[in-house]
Amino acid sequence: MASFELKREEGLARGAKAIVVYPDRHSTGLRDNDARLEEAAGLAAAIGIDVVDKIAVRVRAPKPKTLFGSGQVQELAARVQVHEAELLIVDGALTPVQQRNLETDTKTKVIDRTGLILEIFGERAASAEGRLQVELAHLDYQAGRLVRSWTHLERQRGGFGFLGGPGETQIEADRRLIRDRMARLKRELEQVVRTRGLHRDRRRRAPWPIIALVGYTNAGKSTLFNRLTGSAVMAENLLFATLDPTMREVSLPGVAKAILSDTVGFVSDLPTQLVAAFRATLEEVISADLIVHVRDLSHPDSDAQAEDVAAVLDDLGISGEGGIPLLEAWNKIDGVDDEARIAIAGEAARRDDVAVISALTGEGVTALTALIGAKLTAGQRLHHIQLSNDDGAGMAWLHAHGAVESEVLNDDLLEVAVRLSEDDFARFQSRGR
Repeated sequence: MASFELKREEGLARGAKAIVVYPDRHSTGLRDNDARLEEAAGLAAAIGIDVVDKIAVRVRAPKPKTLFGSGQVQELAARVQVHEAELLIVDGALTPVQQRNLETDTKTKVIDRTGLILEIFGERAASAEGRLQVELAHLDYQAGRLVRSWTHLERQRGGFGFLGGPGETQIEADRRLIRDRMARLKRELEQVVRTRGLHRDRRRRAPWPIIALVGYTNAGKSTLFNRLTGSAVMAENLLFATLDPTMREVSLPGVAKAILSDTVGFVSDLPTQLVAAFRATLEEVISADLIVHVRDLSHPDSDAQAEDVAAVLDDLGISGEGGIPLLEAWNKIDGVDDEARIAIAGEAARRDDVAVISALTGEGVTALTALIGAKLTAGQRLHHIQLSNDDGAGMAWLHAHGAVESEVLNDDLLEVAVRLSEDDFARFQSRGR
C-alpha cells in the first residue's frame, strides 16, 4: 500500500507580493471594511507575505463560479498584473470551484481566509500536539481541493495551507488514504485529550486556582502573561504570535500561588476545521477557576472582537449564568488619545469586573491583580479545621490561601478558624488523595 507522505512544497517564499481583497457582503455587523482589510493584511504579514494592495469589493449576489462579478474579476486581474502579485488573498470563504476559476482568470495563486489562517497555524505550531491539530485541520479543509487532482501525474497544491507545508501527494494517493491519515490523527489527538484531562485532574487536586487569559489575537495576552509571571513567552505585534498554551506560577493579592494560562488567540470567522482541531487546547479554559478576557481598546473593532471571543466561550459552554467567573482587562490604554481615555475610564468605573491597563507599560496592572485576587477570594466563609500538631504543610497552605483568624492547640490537634472560599476548602480537603 502506498504511503501518505507529507513533504514541503517549493512554494511561495517569504516576501512574496500579495493583494488582499475583502468581499463586502454589505453586512450590518460591527466591523468596518478598513479594519477587516487591515486584519487580513496583518494575517499575511504574520507569515512574511508582502501585501502590496488592499481592496474591498461589494458582493451583492455571490457568483457560484468566481464569487465576484466578471467586471470585478477583471479589475482584480489588472491589479495583479500592475503589482506583479504572486498571490491573491480573498478574506472570505471560497469553494474549490471559485478558487480554481479565480486562479485561472487572474493568472495567480489564490487562497481564502481559511487557507491563510491554516498556513499561519502550520508555521507557528511548535508542539507535537499543535502540529497534529494543524495537520488534521489542513487535511479536512484540503480534501475536496486535492482529490480532484490526484488522478493526474502532477504536483499537488501544498501544505499547511498553500505557501508550503504538509504536502504533495503522489498519483497512488486516494480518498481512502487521506481518510486513514485523518483517522490516525484523530486517535492521536484523543490520546492528547485524555492526557490533558489527567493533567487537569491533578491540577484540580492541587491547592492552586487556575486563571486563563483569553482574547482576540494580538490583544496583548502574551505581553500581560509575561508581565505577571516574569516569563519570556513570544509576544510580538503579530496575529497568532502564540499558539500553544503556556502555564506559569503567579502570586496575587490574597492568593499566594496561582496558575496563569496563556491560550491561543481567537479571530473572527475562525475556520471550523481549526475550532474542532484545537478544542483540546481550548479545553484548558474549561478547567479554569477564573477567565480574564484581554481586550485591545485601541482597536477600532474592539466591540466586534469582544463578540467573537464571547461566541467562542459560549460554544465551549463556559459563559453565562453558572459558568466560569469572568473579568475583562481593557488593554492598550497607552494607544488611545486623551479624550478616548477619559471615556474608557468613565465606563470602566461603572463596572466591577473591569480593569483598564497597558500590559506594555504596566499601567493599571496592579489594579488588575487586585481585582483578580478579590474575585478568587470572594465568597469566603469561616471554617473550623483540625490539623495534627505536626502538619506544618497544611498550616502553611491555610495561611497562603485563606485568612486565618485563630489557632488553638488542643493536645495533639491544632484547631484553626480560617476563612476560605468553597473551592479552596474543597481543594484543602482533597489534599493527598
